[in-house]
Amino acid sequence: MNPKFKILLIIIMTCALMFAYLNLFLPPELNRNFERLHIFLFNLCAGGGILLYFSEHKKITWRVVAFMLLAACYALLAFFELYIPAVISGFILAALVEIVRTKRFSWLPHSFFSASVPVAQKFHHAALICLSSGLAMSSLVIINNKFLHLIYMEKLKLDTFFLGFSFPLSLISMSVIFSLMHENMTFNKDKLGPNVDRLIMILKNSCFWVINLGVIIFFLFILLEINLYQIMVTSVLFCGVSLVLGLYCTLGGNIQQKHFLTSGIMSLVATAITGIMYIALTFSPDYSQGKYIFLIRCHAFLALYGWNLSGLAVLLRREDFPIKLHSGKLVLFHWFTVALLCPLGLNNRFFALAAVICYAVILSLFMFSKGIKDTELVEIN
Repeated sequence: MNPKFKILLIIIMTCALMFAYLNLFLPPELNRNFERLHIFLFNLCAGGGILLYFSEHKKITWRVVAFMLLAACYALLAFFELYIPAVISGFILAALVEIVRTKRFSWLPHSFFSASVPVAQKFHHAALICLSSGLAMSSLVIINNKFLHLIYMEKLKLDTFFLGFSFPLSLISMSVIFSLMHENMTFNKDKLGPNVDRLIMILKNSCFWVINLGVIIFFLFILLEINLYQIMVTSVLFCGVSLVLGLYCTLGGNIQQKHFLTSGIMSLVATAITGIMYIALTFSPDYSQGKYIFLIRCHAFLALYGWNLSGLAVLLRREDFPIKLHSGKLVLFHWFTVALLCPLGLNNRFFALAAVICYAVILSLFMFSKGIKDTELVEIN
């Protein structure tokens, strides 16, 4: 990968975390809601750019460049509430993603229903669909809320849909995980009978459908504000993620990437647990809006900078493994930063600075540690 592209991604991702803490360093009269920039820079600019980069067979095409530039403009337009150009930018971004998707895959996702198509390829295709549809729906929400006022729902607002830009990153991370599963299992297949391969195929495809449909249904229940059903769907998603972890521990090779991806899945499991806890707490008699903000921010940090970052990092260095760094120590350092420093930084300048610095160090170590190019690795579909 081009070193300049790596540096650009490090800058964008580090700035994304900085915006989470910027209000701590500004006078009260200058305080703004930087949540949109915080989410946009990581999920849409960096994450979306990486997704398109790999969908273009690891080439920095004009579509990748145009997407990242326009995504940065979209972030600023949404932040400054310039909604008409933001709507136009959102639809153009969705069109760019669709151009890449139909060039790489088919227009209709009929491969989702084919048992012969690898699950890794299905997750990749789903990630692109999720990104383009998320962009289009965000623009439609702006049109509805700011101009037409046809539908009113408390949760039908921009910030709710902007959080949805993390879903494509989750799906491409799943694609990476399933692409590294193989048939050289750590147990004897003969003892399990002749149908074990078919069982594994069913389990893999079940993970695909549970995760994708679960996320869609969960998002609908968020809009409808049905908390009980949210807990039920989140519990199902937790089971699906646990199944992915079990499959990967069994089918994943004993390679360096496994340390980072297993850590990422554990972050996702922790994300599911904190999400269930937060929804359950909303049933308490003394619940009020914003009361458990610390818990929900821990949930967000684990999702963005724990789970999604692990998948994107392995995707970026996919063919460079093994790389010269101590995997165990870096994983522990990553957890220390994301699970401890990042949440503590929400109310403390010292921890905020420490979190940003440590996060930048983690990105730099992973991006620029020397590796041995593995030409035998099959490119992710």
